[in-house]
Amino acid sequence: MTSSLLARLAPAAATVGLLALVGGTTGCQASLSPPFDQMKGAQMTVYRLQNYVPPAPPQASAGSLGGMQLPPQIQQWISAGASLIPPGLLPPGLLPGTSAAPVQGDAQRFPPGPQGFPILGYQQITDPALANDILDTLGHASNFQPPAQSCMYAELGISIAQGANPQPANILVSLSCMQTQVSNFQWPYQSTGLNQESEKRFASILQRAFGGH
Repeated sequence: MTSSLLARLAPAAATVGLLALVGGTTGCQASLSPPFDQMKGAQMTVYRLQNYVPPAPPQASAGSLGGMQLPPQIQQWISAGASLIPPGLLPPGLLPGTSAAPVQGDAQRFPPGPQGFPILGYQQITDPALANDILDTLGHASNFQPPAQSCMYAELGISIAQGANPQPANILVSLSCMQTQVSNFQWPYQSTGLNQESEKRFASILQRAFGGH
């Protein structure tokens, strides 16, 4: 009887061991990549950005009429549905019949400095669920792929405090160019391009942070 019982229990025990191994492997894969694994509970700010600022016109034609000529990548993005971002959250001047106000020389930019993008609005993230979603999107290599384009017209900026480091981790997200760009920390992956999943997640983060309709 004892031998028969052990024989019947052996396959079940093996199955439980296999499930435990798979579960442990899955849990390891689900963990966030450094440095994002150290950013849980950190102060986080999300920025809505003007993705394209046209160059200043020559002095002789400063009074000329005409619409803003958008880069082809942004034109294609708008034609394809602009990542399903509501019109109220799109940067000014991208839709037909709209115009962007001139950017002043002292306009606040993200990241700070002349190479940053003009800030249209910002929100400190106080919703733990949204903060977790931001880290979960940034914290997995599977959300990124080799970029298909080399442009950077950022619609979204993310700044995350880095503990003892006085400089926050700054991340630019360009939905129109489908890629990211970072400063003040080492990007942990070989690829910086967005895939369809991360595109949807970053577009959702933008909408949830700024409540667009």
